[in-house]
Amino acid sequence: MKDTSKVNNHSAIAAFQIIEEMAPMPEPVRVTDLAKRLGMPRAKVYRYLQTLCNIGYVRQDPVTERYRLTLKLFHVGQAIADGTQLTSTARPVMVQLRDKVGLTCTLSIPEDSGMRVVDIVRVESPVQIVTKPGALLSFHASAQGKVALAFGNPEVLPGVLSADHAPMANGKPFEAARLETEIARARKTGWAVAPEETLSGLNAISAPIFDLENKFVATITLAGSLSDIAAEPADQLCAAVTKAARAISTDLGCTEYPT
Repeated sequence: MKDTSKVNNHSAIAAFQIIEEMAPMPEPVRVTDLAKRLGMPRAKVYRYLQTLCNIGYVRQDPVTERYRLTLKLFHVGQAIADGTQLTSTARPVMVQLRDKVGLTCTLSIPEDSGMRVVDIVRVESPVQIVTKPGALLSFHASAQGKVALAFGNPEVLPGVLSADHAPMANGKPFEAARLETEIARARKTGWAVAPEETLSGLNAISAPIFDLENKFVATITLAGSLSDIAAEPADQLCAAVTKAARAISTDLGCTEYPT
């Protein structure tokens, strides 16, 4: 009897690769373009897209025949996020922080290749933060990533420092020495910034969150325009975000907040 477990595993992996590739795309995509991006045969990508359409995760435009993700995946992820201790603990603090300083607040968790945004509490302003829940931010060019490199798994840093990174949003090239300096500063101050490194014209200030084992598990971040958060942020913003991070950490059981 033929063992179908490996085939099924490969199919599941391919389906998730397609979903992850489509997630950050702002516009519907053609099968051919998606296949090229993934390095998969067009027929294979088409087959998986049809399956994803059948179960409601992808929709095909009947006119352009292009594909986009539906909100079904978002609702599944939101249900998971709402049920976690981290998110349920952090959200009230995020709302308070947003209301106090008038800036969008985000919660992110570390993954192998960056920081995943899992929750956002937005503020209405002329400059809208386009980052969405589910976005993956780089370690080297985001406030969240720098905090993770400062307080998270030490095995991640060497790979980030030695990698060949594309220029940042402000056009500046990656400099390992500069990143090391910013990580050292983050360890000392308890926060990090990334002016125009992730998105042009925007800045963010981030602080670490620790769990009951005093282990780094997430970041809380304020995001806004450079007029709201300067490259050298105001003392009150630094104090507000680090105070919020400490409050969440305490609620999670942390007994030795490092800053």
